[in-house]
Amino acid sequence: MKTSYALKLTSLIAALVGTSCATEDAQQPLAASSRKPNIVFILSDDQDLHMDSLSYMPLLKKHLTDHGTTFQRHFCTNALCCPSRVSLWTGKAAHNTNVTDVNPPHGGYPKFISQGLNSAYLPIWLQDAGYSTYYVGKLFNAQTVDNYASPHAAGWTGSEFLLDPFTYEYLNATFQRNHELPVSYEARYSTDILAEKAYGFLDDGLREVAEKPFFLVVAPTAPHSNVHINEYIDGNFSEKSVIQSPPVPAERHKHLFAESKVPRTQHFNPDEPHGVSWISRLPKQNNTNTDFNDHFYRSRLRALQSVDEIIEGVTTRLEDAGVLDNTYIFYTTDNGYHIGQHRLQPGKQCAFEEDINIPLVVRGPGIPEGLTSNIVTTHTDLAPTLMQLAGADLRDDFDGTAIPLSTEGLQGAIDARQEHVNVEMWGIIMSEGNYGSVLYPNHTYKALRLLSKDYSYLYTVWCSGEHELYDLKVDPYEMHNLLTPELSDFTTTTTPGGVAEELTTEVFSSTSGSTAHMANNNTVVASMRHLVARLDSLLMVLKTCKARECTHPWETLHPDGSVRDLHDALHSDFDDFYETQQQRIEFTKCEKGYIAESEGPAGAKAWSVGARGGARWQDLV
Repeated sequence: MKTSYALKLTSLIAALVGTSCATEDAQQPLAASSRKPNIVFILSDDQDLHMDSLSYMPLLKKHLTDHGTTFQRHFCTNALCCPSRVSLWTGKAAHNTNVTDVNPPHGGYPKFISQGLNSAYLPIWLQDAGYSTYYVGKLFNAQTVDNYASPHAAGWTGSEFLLDPFTYEYLNATFQRNHELPVSYEARYSTDILAEKAYGFLDDGLREVAEKPFFLVVAPTAPHSNVHINEYIDGNFSEKSVIQSPPVPAERHKHLFAESKVPRTQHFNPDEPHGVSWISRLPKQNNTNTDFNDHFYRSRLRALQSVDEIIEGVTTRLEDAGVLDNTYIFYTTDNGYHIGQHRLQPGKQCAFEEDINIPLVVRGPGIPEGLTSNIVTTHTDLAPTLMQLAGADLRDDFDGTAIPLSTEGLQGAIDARQEHVNVEMWGIIMSEGNYGSVLYPNHTYKALRLLSKDYSYLYTVWCSGEHELYDLKVDPYEMHNLLTPELSDFTTTTTPGGVAEELTTEVFSSTSGSTAHMANNNTVVASMRHLVARLDSLLMVLKTCKARECTHPWETLHPDGSVRDLHDALHSDFDDFYETQQQRIEFTKCEKGYIAESEGPAGAKAWSVGARGGARWQDLV
């Protein structure tokens, strides 16, 4: 039975000799208008895709989903608020921004400032492109009532920022407008206050829209947990630093969804533990625990109702002003969320699908209506996308590529767009519910999410030396790690039951001409070594990549263009190159932030063909 399951889990290796990618992403033109489009960007906080939260937002469906395109394979590259937001607004991976935490010394607003990013992020570039820019809500963590003017966040025509230590207190928020002093709003519901301020800036933009387009960001904290910060955190976070509780809904929404529960999927509070590291040691939750977590879940859904109302408020005002047809509206979140999956208490920061695969819905001129796209997109793609919509030149140092938004562009991207997501995390993790709020150190890893129509993998290397590999085509809930924690090399295939064996799988029809591991009986003989060596080498490039290396990592490994995807890379000619010549990813030390010298070897080797046709390897600089 175990052997059969292993064969099923890895049957898609055979498909890897199929078609290769076609051309580069087609870029769609601006909408047919003489004026630059307006852009509204609504950014929720910690919103899940995999626990069906979008199904509880009817106004999102009415105004955006039904009139726009939903990107089903959109990912954050760091499942934590501040690093994810910095990547979103800079178009750079966290290892290039070096903002890797929510608090100093490795993250938060002070780190954003110290890295020089306050003069090199999206609002400044959009102002240079002729836009008025407005922001309401949470910008970054650790932007406080004490440091908000040291210096002020640059690039905003108008702003009202939520400030720590009150950012996550739904009934005790503090906002700071432009260069004015902070104002406390005790006993008032923060999302409703935020909505009023957002509509005010929208009115400002609409008054000048005939002469100048506007960019408006609306960033509520919902459905993030309610957090009371006991003390400023600067490198000394502990279980006593904060008090976390379920999000607080508006009074008008408290009665909703009384029967709703966290979806009881196969990986919800399983009988057997999953994963590696501290996750593999989590206890099964008892009924009292799961009942509370269901309450936590309902509180999230209720808190989202005020966000849903903002979507209608914004869309209605745009329509009444006659500019809706020349306005793009984006809806997404900073990272995903889990409650109970893999026995996890409420939280994020993992590489599991619940935490990294997140909502993205876009409506605007020229965007297909009611479409669901399966192209792979990430948060590092959003700054280039917004710049392109604004008619601005794209920067050479972007780690992402503009997302095609037209029908033609989306269709072309099905075969041409990248298949990979680079995921990274550093530091510590602590759950947000009433149970299991234990601080776990060494939550540092590098992960690769690789997916196409033929295969879907998550490969993770932890700073502890532990490895994970999940085949989501046949194990969509990531319950069966194909690599044991004790794995020291990649010489054998490891099944979920720990049985090592060689795999023989049936070949799918190939249009690429590849003959990777093809025998005379039309079968492919492939060991896990072949697959993991390719994944590890690809992740070796991505973990320190910059600019085009991040968007075209196979090109870094194969400068001659012979490999465009995992299909091509599995050709048997490359076995020695990947399995012998390349270094393996490893950490020398678990750090709380990005310390390059603690992350082992950097850079991969590049394949090239010599003048006489012989193969050789070159070290990448």
